[in-house]
Amino acid sequence: MNSTLADVTAVILAGGRGSRLGGQDKGLLDWNGKPLVETLIDQLQKQRLDIVINANRNQDRYCAYGYDVVCDELDDYQGPLAGFAAAMQAVRTAFVLILPCDSPQLAPDYAQRFIRQQSNKQASIVVASDGNRLQPVHALIAVDLLPSLRQFLARGDRKIDRWYAECGYVEADFSDCVSMFRNINTPQDQAMLAAQP
Repeated sequence: MNSTLADVTAVILAGGRGSRLGGQDKGLLDWNGKPLVETLIDQLQKQRLDIVINANRNQDRYCAYGYDVVCDELDDYQGPLAGFAAAMQAVRTAFVLILPCDSPQLAPDYAQRFIRQQSNKQASIVVASDGNRLQPVHALIAVDLLPSLRQFLARGDRKIDRWYAECGYVEADFSDCVSMFRNINTPQDQAMLAAQP
């Protein structure tokens, strides 16, 4: 099937442990005067996307933005794929557009690049590429792959790339905007990213 904006729900992954940031909730970290999650919401709204937030703590703060907030079905912070599954279970659209909460510089046509590639290739999974390698937590995924993902997780697998390889995927080229993939894992990352123009 060909996807359109109406077929897509953007999912902001904010469900991690934040262990390299002393356990801080990354989505609520300040970046240029506002929480990271709010920065991403602003950009996704400009692209006219419905939004869901995956969060495993501070749900009240995330709910205050007026979007559905879903927590992982698996306990104890099982990684991004657990967030994928929770979102895929919750949405009513045919696709989820996954992005991490700690990469605040989205391409202005972020959604359209994925949608265009999905339609061109009739793909169930489209993964961003920076020109050198995949960026697996930036992806457009068909919701009807949820049974496959649940089986994968039930086996104890947590590697995103491995699940993509099992299902088959195509790449979306973002080599012209690699700054989009700079993320915040440490206080030093936060300071460096905030200092960039």
